[in-house]
This record gives sequence, C-alpha cells and structure tokens, in this order.
Amino acid sequence: MALDEPRDNDDVHEFNGFKFLIDKDLEEKAQPIKIDFSGFGFKIDCAMEFKTPADGCSGCGTTCG
Repeated sequence: MALDEPRDNDDVHEFNGFKFLIDKDLEEKAQPIKIDFSGFGFKIDCAMEFKTPADGCSGCGTTCG
C-alpha cells in the first residue's frame, strides 16, 4: 500500500473518507479484498496466496509466515 495518483487502469473506491486505488487486473485476481485499520496500521487480506521464503523475510527484522 502506498500513496499514489489514479491511473487509467485503476479502480477507485472511497470508504469513510479514504480513497483506495487498485489496478483493475490485480483487483480481479485478489477479490474479495478486506482492508482493516488499527492503531498499528492497515491490514490487507485478499484471495491471493503469497509464498514466503522458508527462512522468513530478509532485512525487515521479523519472521514471515
């Protein structure tokens, strides 16, 4: 998730004063998409499965998976 300006290939969704942009092709693959906000930031859940390295993430100081 990052700040961006809408492009021709984006769908724009607005909820509670927040605008969310997503590439139309990605949106089709990822549906359903759920975005929650807590005091610690945004959490994104979607239908896509992401592979994580067997030894966890490198460089972020946390363990993935």
